Amino acid sequence: MMLNNNSQKHYLLFFFLILSSSVCAQNRASGKVVDEKNNKELTKVDIFINNSKTPSLTTTSGSFTVQSDSIIHHLKFSRKNYTAETLDITPENAENIFVQLSQAKVSDIQEIVLQSGKTKYKNKKENPAYAIMQKVWAQKRNNGLEKFDTYSYKEYEKTQFDLNNLDSAFMKKKIFNKLDFIFDYADSTASGRLGLPIFLNEAVYENFGKNRPDKDSKRTLIAQKTSGFQDNQVITVSAKNLYRDINIYDNTLNYFDIGFQSPVGTDGFSTYDYNLMDTITIRGEKAFQIRYQPKRKDILAFQGNLYIDTDTYAVLGATLKSTQKINVNFVNSVYTQVEYDNPDETTFLPKKLITEFEMSPFSKKKGSKSIIAKRSVDYSEYEFNKPLDPKVFKRTEEEYEDQFTNKDDAYWTKARPDTLSKAEQGVYSMLDQLQQTPKFNRMVKLFETLGSRYYNAFKGIDIGPIFSIYGRNEVEGDRIRLGARTYFGLNDTWRAQFYTAYGFKDQQFKYGVEARYMFNKLNRFMIGAGTSRDIVQLGGQLTSGDGVVPKSSSSSTFFARGENISLSSVNKTSFFAAIEPWKNFQIRVDGVMQSIKSAIPEKFNLMYYKDGQLRQTVNDSHVTISLIAKPGAKFSQTGIDRYQARNLAPTIVLRYTRGIEGLFNADFNYDKLQFMVYKPFLIGSMGKLVVNFEAGKNFNTVPLALQNIIPANLSYGLVPNTFSQLNYYEFVTDAYTTLQLEHHFNGKILSYIPLIKKLKFREVAFIRGAYGTLSDASKAINVEGFKYSAPSEHIYYEYGFGIENIGIGNLRIFRVDFNWRGNYLDRPDISKFGVKAGFQVGF
Repeated sequence: MMLNNNSQKHYLLFFFLILSSSVCAQNRASGKVVDEKNNKELTKVDIFINNSKTPSLTTTSGSFTVQSDSIIHHLKFSRKNYTAETLDITPENAENIFVQLSQAKVSDIQEIVLQSGKTKYKNKKENPAYAIMQKVWAQKRNNGLEKFDTYSYKEYEKTQFDLNNLDSAFMKKKIFNKLDFIFDYADSTASGRLGLPIFLNEAVYENFGKNRPDKDSKRTLIAQKTSGFQDNQVITVSAKNLYRDINIYDNTLNYFDIGFQSPVGTDGFSTYDYNLMDTITIRGEKAFQIRYQPKRKDILAFQGNLYIDTDTYAVLGATLKSTQKINVNFVNSVYTQVEYDNPDETTFLPKKLITEFEMSPFSKKKGSKSIIAKRSVDYSEYEFNKPLDPKVFKRTEEEYEDQFTNKDDAYWTKARPDTLSKAEQGVYSMLDQLQQTPKFNRMVKLFETLGSRYYNAFKGIDIGPIFSIYGRNEVEGDRIRLGARTYFGLNDTWRAQFYTAYGFKDQQFKYGVEARYMFNKLNRFMIGAGTSRDIVQLGGQLTSGDGVVPKSSSSSTFFARGENISLSSVNKTSFFAAIEPWKNFQIRVDGVMQSIKSAIPEKFNLMYYKDGQLRQTVNDSHVTISLIAKPGAKFSQTGIDRYQARNLAPTIVLRYTRGIEGLFNADFNYDKLQFMVYKPFLIGSMGKLVVNFEAGKNFNTVPLALQNIIPANLSYGLVPNTFSQLNYYEFVTDAYTTLQLEHHFNGKILSYIPLIKKLKFREVAFIRGAYGTLSDASKAINVEGFKYSAPSEHIYYEYGFGIENIGIGNLRIFRVDFNWRGNYLDRPDISKFGVKAGFQVGF
């Protein structure tokens, strides 16, 4: 009996010890908190016990230990910009707890009921949102990449185009005969209609950079997968070129190279009304939610929400949506979502950028057929201040190989932050199937012909340019021009082309032939040679190239003011070599032999004196060295011919020409130096300013055929970088400077006029100026040198305005300019006022 009693006591004691140990264990917990992606220990983590509203501990290292007077059932771990985690605590897991926190996304914002309408304030200082935005401006952050000695990170980019608002009537159109299988890949959208994915591109980039001791950076495309268009990089680059990376802290945001006012910019209150909606929670982090909307709906601005950290006043994220009256060609709406990480009080790092455009070629009406163009970029694997091998900044030949970016399915499964949707997966299958369909291939061929101006007649042979087949001028009368080129693909390393032309008035054949070969895609080392005999308009440009095949626009104009009799007959042979020692920087050397004479001697005199003799033909041999820089330019492929994507990149040219007397019977020694810079600028909400500056000097006396001619435009069309109210050869110069300023206001002025603003016209203002000198010796060398002069007394100038964006619906591609001549008005046969018109395709 005693044994049994003792046994019971032992059992009771054992049970009590177990209960005591369990209670003790649940009064205390310890472990470590790390970042989910890189397993780095996290500090400043708030730890809440059970349902407490106040943290029991804020960590100063990755490890933690918490104790409580009561039993610990739950622990909540919360840190700014991270998703909060809650763990159930039991005696078994109270020690050695391992917590992984993932960084929060703006898309994870917990929705709240927003206030309706907006509050009216007498002035902005009464608006509580103004006080918040002042602190945002005071602590304006810069991209954190600038503060580190070295950095690296990855980008995953996904670009997708969907046909939107499809219905049964649309799907039954004849154009889809034998193509109706594509609608098997369509899916319902939020509107209840069908959306059909038609294009998908995935890309992975590696970025490396250093700021000290010297600055350098490199962005390398390491993987790319495109739905059925691997062989047409023009489509891929054109799709990507719709988008720009934005910094929400900038005053002006670049969309389509058009400036939109940023809601976080320091002058935002001049454009937007702000309302503080509430203090909300973003996965455990407190943030001010500020709703903003433009004061006027018909300007280039956004509406949406800003999410501002309540402690640091950093922008955690933002949404930007265009108004319904957005005045951008082909675009119905714009939507952007940005997410930022804020590692400290002065910097931010991009985490995610989503931009979506709804585009339609004709109508802005809601529910009209459109294309949804969506791009999302995920930034990840940031690493800072780690030694970088200098080799990572050097370009390699491997990067320019066609197969360099090809990866298998296993790679893409791992590289994607999120799995592809069923509709996205179907794009690859659909496009592969489409490429086997003859009708689809014929449609693609039609679009490629219109885009390239060449028609692919046979394998490797293109006919064109198709828009240069017919022309007309005073010498040739009606002119027919036929040409062809070799073309096996966009990345061809060689190209040969030729043309022949015939004038029905002079009954003469003309021709041109040229061949080019590129040895290396890395530094784009290439050589070329060609020869031509044709009727051309000299002086159409100041800083012109030495290409063999001439442009026929100025010598084959349908409609123009006055007769164009100042045409020249040119026989030309040239050779060139070019190389890019650095990206977007080219060194080019041209050797040219040419003979020039008037195409109409009885009306246009090019005769000159040489050693006391009267001559009618100028024999010229010269060598030209050109330095051409295009910093920031983007190109569509790596072949010998490249398409430059449209952006705000400048073009800078420095050119030296040396004429060599006696070489191939050349008549003159001379030296010429030329400089040109072209650059578009976004000027806040006031629009875009395009600047073109040129300067040059002939250091020797040369005849008219080799002089600098201030370029004129006698046609009724729009020709950039020319003077609309000048006549050909009206100003001839030894030395010159020209400046052309053209400002696009994007409708900012006309939007104030009640009736006009409904037409959505946009205003353009421009002024052009030229100054130059012409020596007496340069006048005397020409038989009719007395006719020619330079704008040396005063700067010659023209000015005017234009109306662009003329059209219907979204198709607004017509522009009309009104030009006035500013001075030199006493000259005979001048035009004081003129109207130019033409097509201008752009946003």
